[in-house]
Amino acid sequence: MTAFGGHVAAQSLIAAGSTVPGERGVHSLHGYFIRPGRTDRPIVYQVDRTREGASFTTRRVVAVQDGETIFSLSASFQRPEDSEEHQVDMPEVPRPGSPTAGRSAEDEAEREMFQGALETRRIADSRRDFDTGQGPQQKMWVRVVGELPDDPLVHACALTYTSDVRLASTAYLPFRDAPVAPRMASLDHAVWFHRPFRADTWLLFTMDSPSYASSRGLTRGQFFTQNGELVASVVQEVLIRKGRS
Repeated sequence: MTAFGGHVAAQSLIAAGSTVPGERGVHSLHGYFIRPGRTDRPIVYQVDRTREGASFTTRRVVAVQDGETIFSLSASFQRPEDSEEHQVDMPEVPRPGSPTAGRSAEDEAEREMFQGALETRRIADSRRDFDTGQGPQQKMWVRVVGELPDDPLVHACALTYTSDVRLASTAYLPFRDAPVAPRMASLDHAVWFHRPFRADTWLLFTMDSPSYASSRGLTRGQFFTQNGELVASVVQEVLIRKGRS
């Protein structure tokens, strides 16, 4: 079975973070999916200690399966600093459990797919069409099921895992009624972490796709707490090719 991309990225991040002083939190990661991985084979994560700076620490990780690189990751960690702040506003959306953000068949399928580890609530009023001139969009609430330890790296890895859910499909929403399902493969994935958060509480995941051309779709995402704090941003490019009938 093909390995879930978010899983490989999260495992790479935990490997990188385990070599970094605990007071330095991850602020960004950039990964490239090179080959599909499999769940029935072991994956070896090789960490290169690229830089030990006064404020920033950099790591590079290569995920290897059967002697071949399947994923590469660069991650940067920062010593905490105080500064002024600003952020965009969280969109007004129904809260988890409300009639327009209740559990759908899509949510149930994902809960089964992720073996109960993730809980999602798709927001029914998401713009899933292409007639707005702003590209397709969708929104959902998401959280990890169960309580995670009080370790910021663990929560960052959980969000990295979560950030690959539904993001790629956003680019193909205008064509979702095609008679044959497309073939999708993530090409690269980047996450920026802005503020502290917990991945085992509800986070709003907003997604949009500004472009799809040459079989490549660009997708973007933002994560907000229920209090409206922007805690992370995501960008992914995905390869989408028409399925074979």
